[in-house]
Amino acid sequence: MSGFPSDDLVRSVVDLSRSESLRLLASVPFGRVVFTRDAMPAIRPVNHFVDEGEIVIVRTRLTSRLTSTVRADHNVVVAYEADEIDNGTQLGWSVVVTGIARTVTDPERVARYEARLRPWVEGVMDAVVAIEPTLVTGVRLIEKSDPDARPAAS
Repeated sequence: MSGFPSDDLVRSVVDLSRSESLRLLASVPFGRVVFTRDAMPAIRPVNHFVDEGEIVIVRTRLTSRLTSTVRADHNVVVAYEADEIDNGTQLGWSVVVTGIARTVTDPERVARYEARLRPWVEGVMDAVVAIEPTLVTGVRLIEKSDPDARPAAS
């Protein structure tokens, strides 16, 4: 098997609303944060949760590149992506949140987030980063019901 879906399956891309995108994002435990490192894009897999539908929270190390970048500039724009796409059919969804990342310093919020979000990799995770979702986009990859239809050319 080549890893590619069957040629007879036709897919469509459906745009998702902000609320549906955040709901889907909240349904999975991890994603990828994209930030700037030495003027180049850097991507790291991290676990997350969505707090009250408005903030994507990730835990990281105080000495990580992400935390250092966020602490150095209080208006760091990052992107956060998560998806759930079936390997066989290549159907599913993808959500991207773009917004300002800030370290959380309020002790009550830090304690609450640390209790809710357990690190999934070894090592001390002593920093909490919140991403305010300014731009939220999502797409669902679905099977097109019309067998004669073909996907639009990119």
